[in-house]
Amino acid sequence: MKISITGSGYVGLVTGTCFAELGNRVTLVDVMKDKVEKINSGISPIYEDKLDRMLKKNTGNGRLHATTKLENAIIDTNMTFISVGTPSKSDGSVDLVYIRKVSEDIGKALKKKDTYHTVVVKSTVVPGTTENVILPILEKASGKKAGQHFGVAMNPEFLKEGVAVDDFMNPDRVVIGAIDEKSMEKVYSLYNEFKCEIMKTNPRTAEMIKYASNAFLATKISFSNEIGNMCKKLGIDSYEVADGMGMDNRIERRFLNSGIGYGGSCFPKDVKAIISRGKKEGLSMTLLDAAEHVNRKQPLRLVDMLKEKMSLRGKTIAVLGLAFKPGTDDIREAPSLLIIPELVRSGAKVKAYDPKGQDNFRREFPDIAYCSNAYAALDDADACIILTEWDEFKKLEDEDFKRMRGKIIIEGRKTLNKNKVSNFEGVCW
Repeated sequence: MKISITGSGYVGLVTGTCFAELGNRVTLVDVMKDKVEKINSGISPIYEDKLDRMLKKNTGNGRLHATTKLENAIIDTNMTFISVGTPSKSDGSVDLVYIRKVSEDIGKALKKKDTYHTVVVKSTVVPGTTENVILPILEKASGKKAGQHFGVAMNPEFLKEGVAVDDFMNPDRVVIGAIDEKSMEKVYSLYNEFKCEIMKTNPRTAEMIKYASNAFLATKISFSNEIGNMCKKLGIDSYEVADGMGMDNRIERRFLNSGIGYGGSCFPKDVKAIISRGKKEGLSMTLLDAAEHVNRKQPLRLVDMLKEKMSLRGKTIAVLGLAFKPGTDDIREAPSLLIIPELVRSGAKVKAYDPKGQDNFRREFPDIAYCSNAYAALDDADACIILTEWDEFKKLEDEDFKRMRGKIIIEGRKTLNKNKVSNFEGVCW
């Protein structure tokens, strides 16, 4: 199939590259010329495991290319995915400015097409957006009727950063919400050979499944952190508790790791959005309010622990890990964005290292010291905090920490091997 994807950010780039890998002809559309040139050179503008190799392969064989010309991409393809950003407003609600603009542009291009075209929303939008916002804009701009001249569907993404390529190629499930049978049939044809359940529903249900999934997982993490905070007070290893809980198949072990909270581009934004939408509907959203509150406070517990052990003024703190999770260079809503400013406000000198997220973090905080590896960060540090569980940090041993002046080590994630490193503790264990 010939597919165009508007927006070559994280979701659009992974989606487009994987569709090309499956044999489709894919055109990525982006307004940023430098990003388009980079993609066409076979270079990924983001770090994601396996993406570089797959992108280079499919730009090389001609199945994937990028352009700034949306109209040409629409006319030359028979299905378009909307994959632009949906940032949060100050009240937590979703800003649809990019969705509205691209919908209008797609509609104008559809006006010039004589053949049937399917528009699929991949961006995360609150329930009702596809039918009540996007569809009317497409109809008005095109002068055509949805369900007759073009199709509309909602196909939420469930990609975990760091393993997004594997998630796309081997999904737990595919959800398709379409306005009619023909739209459903067109989108279903892209996935009918996938070895997973494919759920057919309406657009607003598909939109809600995405939000409900992320809100539940975020709540599960915040619950684990509350239990972890209690475990810390009682001298209990919260990870052992999680192991025991996870043996119950009603609970399941994943997303029970306690630490310094969730981050990234999805959970924080989606929880705020569903809270905001719920309140507009007159619902209090008490549970999700609490989950968001716990997550907001959790990262700074690590700084409080550090302050209990030493005065931070004039001290050098080695910070290992800046990305919100391993396997990605994404720092959006990362705990490091709260922790490092608090260290600096407290008078500490920060030496930071992250294998992939360092350049992105430097753009936000150019004035702290950045190191080329973990050992350089540890040199002459008074304390070390670990914020991201990169594999290379798991290999650290007591000998490596002898580079430090002091030996205060606090983990925000359970990373170090207690058989290799002595005298460290975690924020929840």
